[in-house]
Amino acid sequence: MRGAKSAKWVAIAAVVALGATACGGGNDDSSSGDKAAIDPNGTFSIEVGEPQNPLQPANTMESNGSIVTRALFTGLVDYDSSGKIEMMNAQSVDSTDNKTFTVKLKPGWKFHDGTPVTAESYVKAWNWAAQPKNKQTNSFWFSDIEGYADVAPEKGDPKATEMKGLKVVDDSTFTITLTTPIPYFVYKLGYEVFSPLPESFYKDPAAAGEKPVGNGPYKFVSWDHKKQIKVVRNDDYQGSNKAKNGGVIFKNYTSLETAYQDLKSNNVDVLRQIAPKDLPVYKQDLGDRAVDQAYSAIQTIAPARYTKQWKDIDPKVLQGLSMAIDRNTITKTVLQGTREPATGWVAKGVLGYQADLGTDIFKYDPTKAKALIKEGGGVPGNSVTIQYNADGGHKDWVEAVCNSITNATGVKCSGDSKADFQADLNARDNQEVKSIYRSGWVLDYPFNANFLRDLFGTKSSGNQSGFSNKEVDTLIEQADAAKTLEESEKLYQDLEKKLPDYMPSIPLWYYKVNAGFSENVTGVQYAQDGDPILTGVQVKKK
Repeated sequence: MRGAKSAKWVAIAAVVALGATACGGGNDDSSSGDKAAIDPNGTFSIEVGEPQNPLQPANTMESNGSIVTRALFTGLVDYDSSGKIEMMNAQSVDSTDNKTFTVKLKPGWKFHDGTPVTAESYVKAWNWAAQPKNKQTNSFWFSDIEGYADVAPEKGDPKATEMKGLKVVDDSTFTITLTTPIPYFVYKLGYEVFSPLPESFYKDPAAAGEKPVGNGPYKFVSWDHKKQIKVVRNDDYQGSNKAKNGGVIFKNYTSLETAYQDLKSNNVDVLRQIAPKDLPVYKQDLGDRAVDQAYSAIQTIAPARYTKQWKDIDPKVLQGLSMAIDRNTITKTVLQGTREPATGWVAKGVLGYQADLGTDIFKYDPTKAKALIKEGGGVPGNSVTIQYNADGGHKDWVEAVCNSITNATGVKCSGDSKADFQADLNARDNQEVKSIYRSGWVLDYPFNANFLRDLFGTKSSGNQSGFSNKEVDTLIEQADAAKTLEESEKLYQDLEKKLPDYMPSIPLWYYKVNAGFSENVTGVQYAQDGDPILTGVQVKKK
């Protein structure tokens, strides 16, 4: 099972998790109990949106691209349903000091073009992705490695093109040396940014992003932009999660409502989420093909701190806005009980989750909300907008959150709709957000640092709001320097308890997968990151 989604921004309003999901693809029984004959070469379709960027492993930081790159590439490790590390392309990843790691690869692995996956395939790929000139959105993920600062300096020209912390020992062995020890580093290796690349990639990286050659369970066939992406099973795949189907069509939708109608007509086979409008009826419509399951993601809203409105805002104002949101009512009514009000910044199901931060800022209290906003100097302009993507089923809850804020405090609030997730992300990347934006996040690896360091560290690639705090950065450094995984987890928990004082964002609710599948497929299960486990889906004979 895939535990991490590219420092992954969540495209859709809801999704699934942990629980009883099977790693590497479901079982042989139908999820609905149907024992229909199976076509092992049958293909199925799944609802997605247009990826923001080319399909390069280090250039994907959103869910529409991530689900495709994970089908095409397999990295060193993955996670089972309990969050335990599983070796994939790696035979072993060993360290005695949490600073230097020796990676040994399993024999026999090949890229889709027939060339072998070697230690050089990893080292060269990571060095290429770290270089600023290659403009990979997730390049900062390599910053833990010794020599990254020479390859990607904060100021001035690069001093090197290769990180000295990466060394090829032989064709199947390489070492990773970090700048400082990190006890949870192996967990990070499950994120697709750490995938290998074939030699053919470097001849034309842009073209490779349009027609990727990976080493995963599926091979790329075609990408008809804004319409569909097609992949087929890789029969030479050496991993434990071999596909039980012949391939997948990633079918582009700009409306979850349209996707749902297609699902009911068996014109699309797997949905990642049901739109809020259809939540009251989908279980009745789909019966035992309806999915209702938790997963490790959280919905938040974040102020764009590069704007004049939020640049020097007092955290009390954001605390007040948080207490003006009636999470209980919105999750029970607009979201039909499919979400759980958040009580912190770390999603459920990951190591280090804690249910109580010892604060009341998540409780609905209009009187206190107004008082906090006043104490903090008020909301500049007495008005806010919340940016969201119109193709993700967010409109209803954004309007409900805005109504709650306005009714409780008098602060005017309205939605700022972008046509699709790609447009939403581009506005964030280009610092064009007018006020506040929807910033839902799903785990990249099942450890609390992923929801804290990777979102709120000043230099972190997932930090799109411009939040920066010296004490938070110091606490991150201390947690990363812990000698054990348990100590690091505890220090990150301590950091999370301090976040109400800084309010880097406003947590709203924890996600669930509320989805479904057609009559054409069986064996549909969902992973900890909320995505369906593509390799486990089985297609019924027609």
